[in-house]
Amino acid sequence: MARLNVNPTRMELKKLKARLETATRGHKLLKDKSDEMIRRFSVIIKENKRLRGEVEKELAATLKEFSVARSVTPAYQAEAAFAMPSVAVGVECTTESIMGVDVPSVAVVSEKRADGLPYAYSEITSEADFSVERAAALIPKMLKLAEVEKTVRMLADEIERNKRRVNALEYVMIPQLEETIKYIKSKLDENERAAVIRLMKVKNKA
Repeated sequence: MARLNVNPTRMELKKLKARLETATRGHKLLKDKSDEMIRRFSVIIKENKRLRGEVEKELAATLKEFSVARSVTPAYQAEAAFAMPSVAVGVECTTESIMGVDVPSVAVVSEKRADGLPYAYSEITSEADFSVERAAALIPKMLKLAEVEKTVRMLADEIERNKRRVNALEYVMIPQLEETIKYIKSKLDENERAAVIRLMKVKNKA
């Protein structure tokens, strides 16, 4: 490991020892943070997998009913009916901190449903009724899934950044400081021995 290019003085040695102490303490803190973030990340990943499975299952059933409805209804009537909103959702978007990372928090604060379905019952089959109601009921869960998936991506990015910092300290900065401190100590000891030898020579001549 290449050492730092510094003058081998006692003042520089003192500064480097302080830097090494700070780097070692920072490495431990970052490592602990990384371990805890990975633990929290694992929990959220499991929640994300569960939510995605539920949403995909319900979406598949909803799309199946949509397909049945379209197969027995003129295409223009089905598309016009499905384009009409059947529910209005009010959402409050805030953030919360997970290990210093501000992640989104989405909460449904209001949900207003239309009186009945947004089309004439005589125009559309009952399969469309079921699919529209199922899709409306799925909105809060889809919002929660979006929140969790965004949290997962943000935590993954932060874990990667934190890992790079830990590796930089562990494999670059700390070894460099240790090598430089060792070099300065060696040079100072060498200079001290040389000074003692010179002093002894002066005494012998005297």
